[in-house]
Amino acid sequence: MVVSNASRSPAAPNPAATTVAYTERLWIPIWWWVAALAVGALIGYEIGLAVRGVPAWVFIVAMVPVAAAACLWLCREQISVSHEPTADADPRSPLGTLDIKGRAHLPLSAISRTVSVPASARSAAMGRQLDPEAFVAQRTWIKTMVLIVLDDPTDPTPYWLVSSRNPDKLMA
Repeated sequence: MVVSNASRSPAAPNPAATTVAYTERLWIPIWWWVAALAVGALIGYEIGLAVRGVPAWVFIVAMVPVAAAACLWLCREQISVSHEPTADADPRSPLGTLDIKGRAHLPLSAISRTVSVPASARSAAMGRQLDPEAFVAQRTWIKTMVLIVLDDPTDPTPYWLVSSRNPDKLMA
């Protein structure tokens, strides 16, 4: 059951009462930052060569933040698992959500089981074995994934495939 953040009902539990059990931001590798900033500076220099009367360093200084903003845009994906307090205080309680920031959230009660997808099986999971109705939150620079099988007969989504650097922690 994929539920958008905008459709939360007023009767939904108070988000302040939930505890975050796991959170992970899907950062790009450091060398991508270095390469993007170098390419941004190079593009700024090239523009500076083409525009007469304005020093090239002005365009270099202008393009480096653009490159940094592009990197931050690639890193916008954040995964979090939150639990709602229950009377039995069981940390594995099905009350809570799996959130993909800005995209979707899934009640933990709709999860049937989870499986770690190693880097060696990622190509098959994203290729010929991928169900067209599956929800995919994949980042190419992260090699491991988690397969989350859903148990909701009213939802056509059979499973979620989510990139994670720490699949064991996400599944726990």
